[in-house]
Amino acid sequence: MFRLLKYLKKYKVETILGPLFKLMEASFELLVPLVMASIIDNGIEKGDKSHIFAMGGVLFLLAAVGFGCAITAQYFAAKASVGFATNLRHVIFNHIQTRSYEQMDEFGTSTMMNRLTSDVNQVQTGVNLTLRLLLRSPFIVFGAMVMAFTVDVKGAMIFVVTIPILAVVVFAILLINIPLYKKVQKALDKVVVKTRENLTGVRVVRAFSMEREEVEGYDASVDVLKKFQLFAGRVSAFMNPVTFMIVNGATLVLLYRGAVEIDAGFLTQGALIALVNYMAQILVELIKLANLIITITKSMAGGSRIADMLYDEEDAKEVLSAGEKKNKKSDEKKSKNIANKQSSDDEKNKNIPVPAINDITFENVSYTYQGASSASVSNLSFRAKKGDIVGVIGGTGSGKTSLINLLAGFYEAKEGRVLVNGEDITACDTEDLRARIGIVPQTAVLFKGTIEENLKWGKADATEEEMWQALEIAQAKEFVEKKENMLDEMITQEGRNLSGGQKQRLSIARALVKKPEILILDDSASALDYATDAALRKALKEMPGDTTVFIVAQRASSLMHADKSIVLDDGEVQEIGTHEELLKNCEVYQEIYYSQFGDGK
Repeated sequence: MFRLLKYLKKYKVETILGPLFKLMEASFELLVPLVMASIIDNGIEKGDKSHIFAMGGVLFLLAAVGFGCAITAQYFAAKASVGFATNLRHVIFNHIQTRSYEQMDEFGTSTMMNRLTSDVNQVQTGVNLTLRLLLRSPFIVFGAMVMAFTVDVKGAMIFVVTIPILAVVVFAILLINIPLYKKVQKALDKVVVKTRENLTGVRVVRAFSMEREEVEGYDASVDVLKKFQLFAGRVSAFMNPVTFMIVNGATLVLLYRGAVEIDAGFLTQGALIALVNYMAQILVELIKLANLIITITKSMAGGSRIADMLYDEEDAKEVLSAGEKKNKKSDEKKSKNIANKQSSDDEKNKNIPVPAINDITFENVSYTYQGASSASVSNLSFRAKKGDIVGVIGGTGSGKTSLINLLAGFYEAKEGRVLVNGEDITACDTEDLRARIGIVPQTAVLFKGTIEENLKWGKADATEEEMWQALEIAQAKEFVEKKENMLDEMITQEGRNLSGGQKQRLSIARALVKKPEILILDDSASALDYATDAALRKALKEMPGDTTVFIVAQRASSLMHADKSIVLDDGEVQEIGTHEELLKNCEVYQEIYYSQFGDGK
């Protein structure tokens, strides 16, 4: 949680002025009982009306100045907390965008959404209340005790006994509640997962008449959340009655002792009322402090979850041992000399283009997903040259998509190497590599906006001519031309106003607009009819340039004209070859082919 406080740096002034104005307000509030004591002892008892009016004016002035300080403090606290939450949301969103697929799998979409929304809101509220009350409430509690000593030392000893007892109760409940609220947030994650699944899959739920079962499943997850919330709430609710009991008990003792002292002539009535007022101030502030602690507990639970996500790997990378730091310093000295020498070379070479991707090689590559009992792909070895059309085929779960994800650098191989032009892909600049690869995923994903805006995801400065050329190759030109606004036609969220085949063709066109050196089609023609699929394959074969194309497909017909096809089974390469070679030598390919075309007739 404390690691997140660096995002408050932009609001240093507000984080200082907010509590400062609250302390000023608290200082004025601590003077009120003394003024009241003076009114009673010097005004009412002696019948001095002028003193009463004068002290009444002082009370009004204290109230007015205190109110102004409170409003100012509220403003600065709100500005700092809202700004902090805004910065934090930006950081979390940017962090999510830079995470690898493996890291995304670790947390899950729903959990990250929950941390970006609910957890940040909790932290924002915690920061707001902390700036307003964290210093003010303890200041008034201990300030009231100090002021009580100025009124009556013996009476103040009751405060000395009461405050430590209250502190023990408050911190005990705090220690119990922090882990409880972490469980609440985890239960909320599960509710969000269930909600998201049902919202995205509502058509499937209704198609299979599973509404009742899904409602029951949702109710069960909500009941678990309710159980944790009730338990945490009961523990939190225990604080107020205990606080009231201790403070009211102390007040009774104070009144009894005060009555005895007044009767003996050692204490005035105004002094006793001042002590009772200070005890009442402590009670009010402890109630505020109790609510603050509950909020802080929630925000700390949310903050620790956010920090776990933000710093899961960053700490491991940034923390250096003492020896490493020394080596780093010496390396920096050496690198300065090298940099000076290379700077002139860089000036000469800065206009030289980055070498084209001429070949891609897999060397005994294996990968296992987190939590999986066995490898998704094992000992993958093959080579693809520039301009090749490479097919990837296999049964469900054979590792086709895993191969593509490793090729694109979304996952890093656990064993073996993926090489681009002989260089390990992990050593390549990720941004540069992705800029040279066009990917069309299994599920066509389009964004709300025009067709042109979606195509420009591939290339932000794409011309109209380039977009129409990409649409023509992707077999999407015909249906786009029929749209009333053509390239300016609006696409709804997730492309719901398009058919499955239309979405796939636009996704392919989006990848083609950037004119990639490597084009990856991950089973992205599954919604196309055979004629359109054939036309697409022909257009890809004839498109200008030497683009290396990887086609993942379920249909053997999609790979008949590939330069070579990789047949996968249970994560391993069974055979590599042309359609004719595979049909002759590969049993797995034969099984796939004949299941689709009959027994060769």
